[in-house]
Amino acid sequence: MAMFRPALLLFILLSLITGGLYPLLTTALGQWWFNPQANGSLIHQGDKVVGSTLLGQNFTAPGYFHPRPSATADTPYNPGASGGSNLAGSNPALDNIIAERVAMLRAQNPQADARVPVELVTASASGLDGQLSPEATAWQVPRIATARHLPEQEVARLVAEHTEKPLADFLGRPVVNITELNLALDALKDK
Repeated sequence: MAMFRPALLLFILLSLITGGLYPLLTTALGQWWFNPQANGSLIHQGDKVVGSTLLGQNFTAPGYFHPRPSATADTPYNPGASGGSNLAGSNPALDNIIAERVAMLRAQNPQADARVPVELVTASASGLDGQLSPEATAWQVPRIATARHLPEQEVARLVAEHTEKPLADFLGRPVVNITELNLALDALKDK
């Protein structure tokens, strides 16, 4: 019994620290230092939430940049069903899916280079990526410019403005957030 009391007190103390104090402290610090990120990196238009910078959305209209394909179950970009297709590189079904996507992209983008960027035809591991490389984004510029009746230079400038570069080259690669870029395209129309 003499050993039981200190063990019980230590258990209660550690439970309060790790189950109460630590989560409250990290939540408070996260809200203080990283408020937008701690709240989901949401994109607001006025009082309405229109997306998140972390998740892709299913843009399919010709006047919008298309993100990476999504392999989530039921509906594309479903965050409740995050995951890849799980098809092996040697699986003929994957070859057929990629061939269909390449044919569709070439038909939608006849002015673009015949070499379709690989990230436009393959889903990511999460199936939720909302970012593309600047090269894959630039590949779509002729279609966007034609559909929106804009000069290609203006659309390319918008892509360059929305390209996020890492602090140093070894920390990652430049990316373009497709949701934010498409919202910027819509803002051009409203001017």
